[in-house]
Amino acid sequence: MNHRQMKTVAITGAASGLGRAFALAWAEKGWRVGILDIDMEGASETREMVREAGGEGEALRCDVSSLDGVRAAADHLYGLWGGVGVLVNNAGVGGGGAVGEIPIEDWEKVVGIDLWGVVNGCHVFIPRMKEQGGGHIVNVSSLAGLISAPKTAPYNVSKAAVVALTQTLKTELASAGIGVTVVCPPVVKTNILENTLDMAGEIDYDIAAEMELIRTAMDASRITPQDVAAMTVRAVERNRLYVIPGIPLRLSWLNARLSPSLFYGLSALLARRGLHEPVYRFLARRGWI
Repeated sequence: MNHRQMKTVAITGAASGLGRAFALAWAEKGWRVGILDIDMEGASETREMVREAGGEGEALRCDVSSLDGVRAAADHLYGLWGGVGVLVNNAGVGGGGAVGEIPIEDWEKVVGIDLWGVVNGCHVFIPRMKEQGGGHIVNVSSLAGLISAPKTAPYNVSKAAVVALTQTLKTELASAGIGVTVVCPPVVKTNILENTLDMAGEIDYDIAAEMELIRTAMDASRITPQDVAAMTVRAVERNRLYVIPGIPLRLSWLNARLSPSLFYGLSALLARRGLHEPVYRFLARRGWI
């Protein structure tokens, strides 16, 4: 069945930020929205906002790093609705620091949510979408999935893998009538910094500079979560593979793809001369990252 006919969407990490924006964008179209998150207070708030926007909401606790947890959420929604037209694998956390300094436990936590959360969602929902005759999967990556900045390796690795997974699925799922989209936004104003600090607990390595850079970029960002959500809904309707908001981001991605050796060689040169962080701060203040 076509996802437009089903008008049901399941969104992970929908208690706040970009996930909430996705929920409201589909609610405004009158869809039924599955709000999946570990933050049930925030999920309940999103559910009320969904109802006010004209949709129907179902809030479920779901830890995306747990395959059993994702499967239980899918069982509930399929039992309630009979099918899920769109799955949005959005839940994520940040992670900063230099390789070799980041505790391996933080690597495991970031990869467990940002990558395995997406893998778990695809693993559970794809067979069901094949049985129902179609659907659409949205995997949320990041600018970090396209361009790898220093001192954010766990996040970069996870988000790049999400891009690769989605590209793989584009071909694998074509004959099943299942569309796929990968969303690669620049820094937008969400609560990912709070999630990063909560994840790390008592941080014993220095990520203060990275956190301040992201705060600066958030404050200067010209793109809102609502903008990203609206672009994503249109991409799903048109079965587009990529959502890459903003001309600066698209130009940077193009440069990195056309000449990666030159792109990263210049980055390394700036680092050797102590100019890398000043350049990134310059870009952050203008909302270009």
